Amino acid sequence: MPRRILITGASVAGNTVAFWLGQAGFEVTVVERTPEFRDGGQNIDIRGVGREVLRRMGLEQTALDHGTGEAGTAWVNSDGEVAAEFVTDEMDDDGPTAEMEILRGDLARLLYEPAREVADYRFGDRIEAIEPGEDTAHVTFASGRSEAFDAVIVAEGVGSATRELVFPGENDPRWMDLTIAYFTIPRQADDDRMWRWYNATNGRSISLRPDTHGTTRAMLSIQKPPEGEQDWDVAQQKAFLQETFSDAGWQAQRVLEGMNNSDDFYFDVLRQVRMPNWSKGRVVLTGDAAWCATPLAGIGATLAVTGAYVLAGELAGQNDLPSAFANYEKAMRPMVEEGQGVPKIGPRLMNPQSRLGIGLLHTALKIASQPALRKNAGKLFSREPTAPDLSPYPKAPGPTNSHLA
Repeated sequence: MPRRILITGASVAGNTVAFWLGQAGFEVTVVERTPEFRDGGQNIDIRGVGREVLRRMGLEQTALDHGTGEAGTAWVNSDGEVAAEFVTDEMDDDGPTAEMEILRGDLARLLYEPAREVADYRFGDRIEAIEPGEDTAHVTFASGRSEAFDAVIVAEGVGSATRELVFPGENDPRWMDLTIAYFTIPRQADDDRMWRWYNATNGRSISLRPDTHGTTRAMLSIQKPPEGEQDWDVAQQKAFLQETFSDAGWQAQRVLEGMNNSDDFYFDVLRQVRMPNWSKGRVVLTGDAAWCATPLAGIGATLAVTGAYVLAGELAGQNDLPSAFANYEKAMRPMVEEGQGVPKIGPRLMNPQSRLGIGLLHTALKIASQPALRKNAGKLFSREPTAPDLSPYPKAPGPTNSHLA
């Protein structure tokens, strides 16, 4: 009889691990607190080893076909004139815009569709308590349901509530001094296929990115130390952004109006998740719940699909649960730690406080974008850390005879 696995979180990491475990013959249940599958979200990209995982799932070309169509990145001044730009097709490596740019929700759905064929999804519920047993983990859900599972995989976000149930106080976050808001606004005629990035004084920036849904993805960011803004309610967060960006210039008024009418507003104060261990008993963390590197690292989605694949491979490849968890952590730690090595000076350099700082940033970017340098400029924006060895894991979906003990 297949062993029972519970996964909490139905986004990129959760759907990836559900797919591979279901293919391996496990009895997989995925619980997601939202009432239905969450589409939408901002741009993410998949690079290097992450693309290999999608290739092994037969989804690489599909993900490329569902890309945002973003052609590159342009820094603009207050009247919209381009100060510097990097066109992806002109670079040897991925730059700030990768070849595989896709919306979070679009990628999550591409992973969800095959995963739900081999896993049971329950929306509108969440874990309320986990009690460790000798042979199983006893889980109580908010719905009142109570069940036993052989293992629980926590694939939630940076603020994972389930992580805090099992690992209370163990996360030692590294705050990155950057506050970001994402939301979707109506597209207008002059929105092009470039990611347009505008810097205003006092560490503020506004960016607009294309999608293939007839809308535009907006981002507001502020370089400042955290002051608990992530715990404010949405109304207070929007009021804060309204006041902060009211005099920012460029397309600030359009973006703020779109923010107030958006139904997919997301706000966060960026911090990395730093956990001393990713497993305890029969519970294991993956994705942002385990190691959030923040968007500054540029490899969040790559880490999510890679870590989920490695975890599923270790669980399917042997009978001993502690060994599977230990091998998974040993394989992924180097990549995570390198990815989390983003220097905190980065947000300060990319979000200058003064007009002089903005001018210096634009000058440096313009130099880096020149033909003689731009082919190697991708290394300025993204450098994939050491990837785990994927050779022990399946290259194509298919059941195995392994059963977790």
